[in-house]
Amino acid sequence: MSRALALFRSAHPEPGLAVTGAMTLLAFGVGHRGWRLTLVALAVAATQFSVGWVNDWLDADRDRRAGRHDKPIAEGAVSRHAVGLAGLLATLAIPLPALPLGAVPTVVISVIGVFALLYDWPLKSTAFSVVPYLVAFGLLPAFVVVSLPGHPAPPAWLVAAGALLGGGAHFANVLPDLADDAATGVRGLPHRIGARWSQIAAAVLLLGATLTLVLGPPGPPSWPGLVGAAAAVVVLPFGWYATQRANGRPVALFRAVMVVALIDVLLLVLSGRVV
Repeated sequence: MSRALALFRSAHPEPGLAVTGAMTLLAFGVGHRGWRLTLVALAVAATQFSVGWVNDWLDADRDRRAGRHDKPIAEGAVSRHAVGLAGLLATLAIPLPALPLGAVPTVVISVIGVFALLYDWPLKSTAFSVVPYLVAFGLLPAFVVVSLPGHPAPPAWLVAAGALLGGGAHFANVLPDLADDAATGVRGLPHRIGARWSQIAAAVLLLGATLTLVLGPPGPPSWPGLVGAAAAVVVLPFGWYATQRANGRPVALFRAVMVVALIDVLLLVLSGRVV
């Protein structure tokens, strides 16, 4: 049981389940029900488990050198072989739930999986590290929409909002690990521009996602949208301020980013104007 739990932890379950939950809520909001809703959730979950396990498999030696006690492989709780095998199986499983939904959804979720793995290698340590996040997160809501009967085209504002949300999440997600990453040679875009500019990039991109979700759909902005935008405008500066008060430790800003991400997901579900 302990090894199974360690294997589960190696998949980065918190962000993975958050993304899967968000896309499942979006799928419900746009009209998926029953087996279609289940298949959409399974396909998205496969991409998340794939990228999480492959990431820890690739980073095992680096995590050991950095003394990462939060990493199951580095602490000896699970073998690198087991994590690598789990990552391979999850990767191969990505297109399978989408097959009954049609050829277009299958291709889209497969492209999402490819770009997610391109982040793990080789783009994670390059100035293009944000690109897989922009593409994969932009395509995730598109996958949800094209999986509907008739495969309707996703609106451009929805794809743009997903991409902005993904880009913001990338900058925020690496903030706690900047020092460990730098010590072991990881030089993604956030590492190259530094913690302060990464914080600014995360805040700007996420605020952009919120405004896109509020102003993008046709018609006047909804009251939930206006309330969500106002909340984002308040939460992000508060997270920035709390981070500065904590001597630059990015925990508060990271939590603020997660709150804004949740606001964005709720706006997607509540808008009712996706298709």
